[in-house]
Parts: sequence; C-alpha cells; structure tokens
Amino acid sequence: MEREVLKDLILAGVQWEINETPNMPTCASLTPVQTNQTKSHTTTIVPPIAPVQTISQSTVVAMAARPNDIDSLCRMISEFNHPLRRGATNVVLPHIAPKPNGVVIITDMPGADDDASGIVLSGAAGETIDKMLAAIEMSRNSVSIVPMLFWRTPGGRTPTAQELELARPFVNRTLEMLNPRVILTLGTLPADAFGNVQLAKAHGVPVDTSYGAKLVPIYHPNYLALKPSVKRDVWNALQNIQNLLKTVQK
Repeated sequence: MEREVLKDLILAGVQWEINETPNMPTCASLTPVQTNQTKSHTTTIVPPIAPVQTISQSTVVAMAARPNDIDSLCRMISEFNHPLRRGATNVVLPHIAPKPNGVVIITDMPGADDDASGIVLSGAAGETIDKMLAAIEMSRNSVSIVPMLFWRTPGGRTPTAQELELARPFVNRTLEMLNPRVILTLGTLPADAFGNVQLAKAHGVPVDTSYGAKLVPIYHPNYLALKPSVKRDVWNALQNIQNLLKTVQK
C-alpha cells in the first residue's frame, strides 16, 4: 500500500485496514458507536478526528471498495472519522435485514432520535415507517435501511454537498452488496441523489437506476406527520413497490 494512502487511512480512523485479516463482528451485533465522550459516563477511545481536507475523495472511494462483506463494511463505517462525527452522539449504521426480500430503503440523515439511539429511523419516524411496511406485509426483518449520512448534522441542519460526498462511497458499496431489486427513497435528498428526480414531480413513480434496481421515491415519514393529506399518495407508492417485487427479476 502506498504511503500516502496508508496515511489517509490512519487519519480516517480505519485502523484495522492495516491488517488484512481482522476479527470482525456481524453488522447486526455492532453496538451503537458513541462519538461524543462528554455525553457518556463510560470511557470511549476515539481516534483523532481528521479534518475534511486531509481525506481525499479518491481515498474514501478506495476504502469503501476494500471490504468484501457487509459486516466489514459496517465496521469500516463505524471507525471512519467523517467531519460530522465530532458533533454526533452515535454512528448510525445501516440496518441490514436478516431475511431480505429485495427492498432497500434509503433515507436522508439521522434525526435526533437516531443520533441518541444509534438506530436508523427510530422514534416517531421509525414508528411511521414500520406501519407503512406492515401495510404491505413487510417489516425490518425483510427490508434493509441505509442512511445517506451516518452522523447527525449539528442541529439537524441540511448537510453540505461535501459532507454527503464523503459518505457516498460507503452508501454505494452498501447498495452494491445488498443488490436490491427495489429501492425506496424517503424525502427529497435521496430522490435527487439516487434517482435524479424531483420528489414533488416523481412521487411514487418507478425509475431506473445505475444499481440495476427500480427506484420509487416517496415522502419522508416526518413529512407525513406535517401533511397527513399525502398519505393516500404514499399508500399508492407502497402498492407500486409490491407490484414491482412481483415483476422485477434479478
């Protein structure tokens, strides 16, 4: 490995990358990784935070390509020193369905409940998405959930393009490994980033993606709480997903 790449890996906090045969836990067994020691009574050793400019995008792309299984990838994400990590309470890892049915949900970024629990789509938003999935005979046992960012932004602000870009290789690699038949995006950010569509115009309409999967963009559960009148549109979109699973082959 070239010295400059090795230096970037160390700055990024991925210490196990130096060893080609780490002893890895499963993704499901990884406990939430606390990143802000002042919010915990336990002592947590965290590698030094790497300023954003010290980690090149090409290095992050190379890092994300190295894991050969989802557990190793989750471990890499948990160790990665993204600039947002210093202000987050927990690293919010992807939820990997134990019994996948071919559907992957992409959400935007961790909310306050996610940040506190270390679980993607928790709290009120999580309850809503669970009810939505149950309405079409699905659950988190069968559907994986991947956030665009694994750390909450300060105050829940909209992430910058650079913050999203640094996390994108890990999201891309996760999707590559999960190999979904249908991707469901929640909210405007993932609809634009992964479907190249405007949510208001393309809500519920299946589109093709470079991942070889059909993508269906819908409103985020938080938006449903603000505007219950769109629930009918969401229900129609969920039915589209059911139909797609019957017709789309891998």
